[in-house]
Amino acid sequence: MVALGPQVTNGRLDCQKIDTQNINTNCMATIFRQVGSMDMKVHQEQVDVQIATAMENLLSELSHYRQQSEKLKKINTLHQKLAGILDLPSMIEAYSVWLMEFIDHELVGYNNPEWQRMHMFCSYHGPKRRQAIQLAREALECPMESKPTPSQTDGFHIHQWGFNSEDCYGLLVLLRKGKALTWEELAFIDESLTILADPLKRALEYEKIFAQARRDSLTGLPNRFVLEERIGPMVEQASRHGHPLTLAALDLDHFKEVNDSMGHFMGDRVLRQVAEILQQEIRLTDLLVRMGGDEFLIVLPDTSIHDACHLAERLCRAVEQLDITTASGKLAMSIGLSEWSPGMSISAWMEQTDDILYQAKANGKAQVAMN
Repeated sequence: MVALGPQVTNGRLDCQKIDTQNINTNCMATIFRQVGSMDMKVHQEQVDVQIATAMENLLSELSHYRQQSEKLKKINTLHQKLAGILDLPSMIEAYSVWLMEFIDHELVGYNNPEWQRMHMFCSYHGPKRRQAIQLAREALECPMESKPTPSQTDGFHIHQWGFNSEDCYGLLVLLRKGKALTWEELAFIDESLTILADPLKRALEYEKIFAQARRDSLTGLPNRFVLEERIGPMVEQASRHGHPLTLAALDLDHFKEVNDSMGHFMGDRVLRQVAEILQQEIRLTDLLVRMGGDEFLIVLPDTSIHDACHLAERLCRAVEQLDITTASGKLAMSIGLSEWSPGMSISAWMEQTDDILYQAKANGKAQVAMN
């Protein structure tokens, strides 16, 4: 027979054995549940850590991309500001104004010693402006180092950057009062200068071409284009203020014989010498122009015809002192003078001056004639 239910031992029911087995089973189940719960908790904590780390990395990357986006936006604004500028002063001013939004400073200056072009933009006025410009000029005129180092003078922190490549050459200086630039600010300027380099080169090249178009290639004097550009405003100013304005037409005597007997090389040399002499005698406010060949014009603001006559006589003597003699006579200069009068057109004034020059040459050359 098969025994069912509790076992009988010595006439007693073995209930203790049955209870012990049930307890052991229940304990093991509880332990397994607790262990499983602990594993799940540890696993959940690990997952939470991974999620938190991933979120932190994601937020860091988003912050980095946001900063990069803001920086690109600033740089793009610089591109737009410099796009249509074709001269150095406007270029430096536009860069300084743009930079002021992000980095405080008092002056930005640039110097290209190879092309002899220097310009500064300063936010100061009065004595402070003169002080800042003088400090910047001293810094810009120093020989360019491979790695310019910051300096401090009179409370100004002076930072320098060198452009030293085939595409762009020169030195840029920034002055700031009170405190030096931080590393973040220096890095931002470094990046902006990579954008400035190409427009800066373009402006310098355009200025060079523009200057060449306005200068006589042989003597370096202003040409007819400059005369046509400036004579109108000079007449207008004389008319408005009631000041005298005199025009001098100059022509070399016996210059053709210099070319014929000594050659065109000597003729070019003589023209350069004459141009240099004329420049030495006139004022900075006077406009000296080579019209072509051996003909020159001088516009003399705030000068009466009598005062102009004294200048003209000095010019004639200076040319004679070159002591260049040809078979037909000594190199000399004839000059015609005409003072502008109210109501006279510029073309009529120039024709009158040319007629007076013709009279000087017809009367024996090497002399001054006036109306």
